[in-house]
Amino acid sequence: MQIQSMHFKQTASQKLNDAVLQTAMKKAKGKFVDGRAAAVAEVDAWQDIRTYAAAMRDRVIANLDAYLIEFERNAIARGAVVHWAETAEEANAIIVNIAKQNLVKTVTKSKSMVSEEIALNDALEAANIEVVETDLGEYILQLAHEPPSHIVAPAVHKSKEQVADLFAAAHGRPRSTDITALTREAREVLRDKFLNADMGISGANFVIAETGTTLTVTNEGNADLVTTIPRIHCVVTGIEKVIGTLEDFATLIRLLPRSATGQSAANYLTLTTGVKSADELDGPEQMHIVLIDAGRTKLVGSNMAEMLRCIRCGACMNHCPVYQNVGGHAYGWVYPGPMGSVLTPAYIGIEKAGDLPNAATFCGECQVVCPVKIPLPDLMRKWRERQFDGALRPWHERASIKLWSAFATRPRLYALAAQVAARTAAILGGKQKRITWLPGLDGWTDGRDMPAPAGKTFREQYREQHRDSAIK
Repeated sequence: MQIQSMHFKQTASQKLNDAVLQTAMKKAKGKFVDGRAAAVAEVDAWQDIRTYAAAMRDRVIANLDAYLIEFERNAIARGAVVHWAETAEEANAIIVNIAKQNLVKTVTKSKSMVSEEIALNDALEAANIEVVETDLGEYILQLAHEPPSHIVAPAVHKSKEQVADLFAAAHGRPRSTDITALTREAREVLRDKFLNADMGISGANFVIAETGTTLTVTNEGNADLVTTIPRIHCVVTGIEKVIGTLEDFATLIRLLPRSATGQSAANYLTLTTGVKSADELDGPEQMHIVLIDAGRTKLVGSNMAEMLRCIRCGACMNHCPVYQNVGGHAYGWVYPGPMGSVLTPAYIGIEKAGDLPNAATFCGECQVVCPVKIPLPDLMRKWRERQFDGALRPWHERASIKLWSAFATRPRLYALAAQVAARTAAILGGKQKRITWLPGLDGWTDGRDMPAPAGKTFREQYREQHRDSAIK
């Protein structure tokens, strides 16, 4: 996937004027936010489970090497082949080589954000291997030649009319905007692909160290068909997805669907452990597991390590007022929303994603809803500090912060400046007592007005009220 994170401001402005996107995002907001609230309310011990899950994830991350070695040992014992890839390029080379060695012509895929991260489809297609996305949202976007805009609902930005146009062009069938008819059409087209694929590629929500199991959570069941029908199954996942035991998974699965889609339980849990045995009818003859670093190990032990807790539920973006208005494509890479504002600079470099840590109101809602208590605003603030210390922000922005710091550390000077600002803002408000323009902040005031202050600072008004009360 081509990196466009450096163009966040420009793209975000365009998305704000996209009527179709705005309609889609408003619909999604109600579904995700209200659905999560209702599902969470079903669990009395929700906060205790969050606390336990966060500690569990921290324990694994602190001992990541040991858990990964245990996973590798148990996966190999069940017939899987484990591959280690330090970079995206290495991962793609491993997977393409597996396909070539086995004369693979067609690959079916279930949804995998890691495969988007490493641009796996491009690598396979460059080797003349057909790749078919089987998650409905991903399939729609494959036809549209677009990247996902959400990690759980990748085509959330699309209208049914747009999907109808894509299907009519790709399938050569009469155009329909009926959702049931569209899903049936996709099912009929994909069925032959499932049955004739040489290789199935899946991601993994978790990999379990004690059993060597990889685990995928879906709502469509396509992962079952991808992992059991083809003769070769390849799992592509980040190294941070490892957890200790099946009991750990039992805890996390109470959090994941409620946080992601507002469901009490996901429709399908696909657990794959090794290749099929001689007495089994279903399952792959070969199972390959590609464990990818691609920047993850450098977060271990750093002040960004808490981000590795992430279980990819998408709750942070669902509740983020910035994401709710600009959608996922504005963030310019695989991971949008608050999680992307932390992960993208970590994986591709802050110099390519300078605006993302600033693409937040710091309302804190993302941290409140995160099922594993990742302090996302704090992590974004740390990126901001690195940008400032490394002179990576525009000079006028850095100068403004230094000027504000000079006033903020001198109380008398700050009080005087506040008085001047309050009086000036009152004058700008005019008779309507509303400020429609502020010098240097026209990008903010172009889209909103603000009430003009009373012409006095809070301290001045407090002193006057306190004095009046004392006289009475």
